[in-house]
Amino acid sequence: MTTLRDVRSSDWADAASAAPIVVLLLHGYGSNEHDLTGLVEPLGLTLPWVSLRAPLEMGHGGAAWFEITTPGNPDPEPIAAATAAVWAWIDENVSPEARILPIGFSQGGFMASQLLRTRPERVIAPVILAGFVLSAPQPGDEDLAASLPAVFWGRGTEDRVIAEPAVARTASWLPLHTTLTERTYPGLAHGINQAEIDDVREFIAAHAR
Repeated sequence: MTTLRDVRSSDWADAASAAPIVVLLLHGYGSNEHDLTGLVEPLGLTLPWVSLRAPLEMGHGGAAWFEITTPGNPDPEPIAAATAAVWAWIDENVSPEARILPIGFSQGGFMASQLLRTRPERVIAPVILAGFVLSAPQPGDEDLAASLPAVFWGRGTEDRVIAEPAVARTASWLPLHTTLTERTYPGLAHGINQAEIDDVREFIAAHAR
């Protein structure tokens, strides 16, 4: 199993073993573990956090969670491997009593949804930014349909990176399996703006308890 590289909050050593919730930052395609750390202060995060580097090296400092074959419709097998790699890191580094609050952008948002769909009992209030969900059924889907946990899904109206069928699939799947907070941002392309940061901050404050 690939050991994922990471960047951790300064209080990780003291706080992570005892914290009831740990924030997991998951970057997008071609980026790296430093990308989303800039969200920590604007989101007002006081929980211990870690930002993971995806396992597939792309060169020039970038990495990916999975290769892009058919845009918006990745193969389930490499997704399962990437998801297992993240859970392996969590199992080794996070207390089994702690719940994971994943915040992911693009491919990282996709991975946030995968954590929820594979071990829903370990995940709380996932934040999916410009991401989508896998078409294949996942082990936790039935439990999610019954429990309907809180999920934030935000995207820009001008996002041309995430394929439209993936957006449509996600828009159909999330309301049936989660208590969804969905936000769209006029004029925003494949990125994050201040309005979305404000909404995510409010969402986390309401649900990360």
